[in-house]
Amino acid sequence: MVLRRCAKCLSPGMEEKETLRWDCLLRFYEKGETMGYLIGWTRQTAEVLKELETTGEYRVKEEYIRKKNGDIAGYYLELYRWYTEKSRAYLPAAVEGEFPIWFSLNSDYRLQKTEGTVIIRARIPGEMALVIDAGRWDSRGNHMYICKNAKDRADFEKLLNTYGIYDETILADRKGIFYPMLRKRMMESWERLFTMPPDRPENGYATTWVLKQEWIEEIIL
Repeated sequence: MVLRRCAKCLSPGMEEKETLRWDCLLRFYEKGETMGYLIGWTRQTAEVLKELETTGEYRVKEEYIRKKNGDIAGYYLELYRWYTEKSRAYLPAAVEGEFPIWFSLNSDYRLQKTEGTVIIRARIPGEMALVIDAGRWDSRGNHMYICKNAKDRADFEKLLNTYGIYDETILADRKGIFYPMLRKRMMESWERLFTMPPDRPENGYATTWVLKQEWIEEIIL
């Protein structure tokens, strides 16, 4: 049974506090153990909810991305396709579509409901989800270097200064061909998005390439 409730009826003290099982996640990265399942929240439109109820599952359609992002949809389509293609190396059996579905793993940091949307709380099988760090995802989306730690970041900035570069994002565009070594190092750093666990539990995002109706535990209207 799926619980439905109205977001307007919630008071701050009523909201359930759930976080990512941090110990399970670290064992997943360090030892390759299973994560069991994750509790995640995703904001979706009413038409997505209707599709779930009609077909039993939802996969992201390109038309939804274009409708949501308008003139900058091309940027997101390219970024999501890159992410999906890279994800196949880490979650080969589960990555079947082109575009990921995003889940917050902490109820305090989830997207808030807006007009025409619903919040879906889902119990996601661990083998179907890929967990990444929000800050590293922002770095990738902004064509920036993903560092291993503070020293690695400082060393990279020092190297950039040696070449007179004060905006690392140029390495990802046409100007980057003039700095092939730096460009290669930056692009290789993006792989850390998949190989390093989130810095803190609240920074965790999970992605799947399908949302199944049987995963849904609650819908906030």
